[in-house]
Amino acid sequence: MATSPHLPTSAAASTQDDTVLAPVLTPEGWQLLNTLSAAEGYRESEALALSTRLRAEGHAPELVSAVLTQLRFRTQAAAKLGPFAANMLFTRAGLEQATRMNVAALHAGRFAAAGVRSVADLGCGIGADAMALAALDLEVTAVERDETVAAAATINLMPFPNATVVGADAVQWLEALDAEPVAAGAARPEGFWLDPARRVVSSSGSSRVFDPKSFSPPLSFVERLAGTGAPVGVKLGPALPHASVPAGCEAQWVSEDGSLTEAVLWFNALARPEVRRSALVLGGGGAVPAELSSAADFGDSPTVPVAGTDGLTGFLYEPDPAVIRAGLVADLVEREFAVAGGRLLDEHIAYFCADEALDSRFAAGYRVLEVLPYKVKGLRRWVRENGVTRLDIKKRGVDVTPEELRRLLMSGQGKGGQGKGPKAAGRHATLVLTRIGEDRVAVVVESLPR
Repeated sequence: MATSPHLPTSAAASTQDDTVLAPVLTPEGWQLLNTLSAAEGYRESEALALSTRLRAEGHAPELVSAVLTQLRFRTQAAAKLGPFAANMLFTRAGLEQATRMNVAALHAGRFAAAGVRSVADLGCGIGADAMALAALDLEVTAVERDETVAAAATINLMPFPNATVVGADAVQWLEALDAEPVAAGAARPEGFWLDPARRVVSSSGSSRVFDPKSFSPPLSFVERLAGTGAPVGVKLGPALPHASVPAGCEAQWVSEDGSLTEAVLWFNALARPEVRRSALVLGGGGAVPAELSSAADFGDSPTVPVAGTDGLTGFLYEPDPAVIRAGLVADLVEREFAVAGGRLLDEHIAYFCADEALDSRFAAGYRVLEVLPYKVKGLRRWVRENGVTRLDIKKRGVDVTPEELRRLLMSGQGKGGQGKGPKAAGRHATLVLTRIGEDRVAVVVESLPR
């Protein structure tokens, strides 16, 4: 039988996150949540019927609402946190910002490899990174100022006796620790991990904050902490401008299955020698992580050929988003594609071409079939004459919404297409729209196997 975590219900009184946890922190709520989670899980289509049944069984409406919310969060969190999600508590904003567990394990491994034995997770959120750190037997102090989020972190870290949750403002806690360590109740940790809050929570949801000065705590606090010489790592949004990256740290962008997930800054003992910026590419199915790095600062990539529209032949490559954000496109062309005549098309556009089909973890490849002017009337005619019934559109450097353009180009196309002859019927086509200098082009391509 599941047992209650026996946290005080006052810990769920939110100051920032409006998720209601108090009902599930009671013995009745905790048992009901885990019983339903193990037996039924959560399906949105059955939520109303489940709610009606639970109320008919005598459970209070606020308890039913809180339990169903946690069941929904656990289902959503499985993609990020795997089987751990089935026993965790979440808040809405906390789940949105939580680190994927496989990525959190890489963060924790960086601390362990540097010989760090104790870490303070300042602004721990729901505790995903703290869990990964504790799993490597590091002593972890997880600090979180939002009482609701701290309550969730306390539940999530219960399996780890080497982890402690402190409900406090991270900046104030650290200042108190430096002033009076005994009064603060802990010795100063050797290393620090931060995942600053980058969302503003309201009754209608949460919205992202992009200015590093507006993070909580701000990036300037991270720089001051790193200035003490302590090993420091900080997770930030992947849209972090290069100009905001402090000098003397390693900047690493991470993608998983083609989606850009985060940028991490590593300071002092956590920064690798001769690495200023890197792109870490993670794939599913147990694929070994692949990384492209450079010791050069931003803007100091190697010089590679820029061929313009004349170079749009052979095979077109789209770099992984982590490579693009790390400013390593030219590095990739030089290191992996120079042997095949690798060349940029425009120095401001990430697409590049080569004369051969090469397999790379850092770029998706396409065979160039045809190059057309980017003119809607001509593209509609091309779609009609080729019997295209399914159209994928990719784009860089052009102001267009692929979904809207697809509807416009496919308007009037029948299910079987209107092309001439059986070979034209039912064609699946891919268009790549881009700008090369002053020209806008539409490239007909087919994907290369990966």
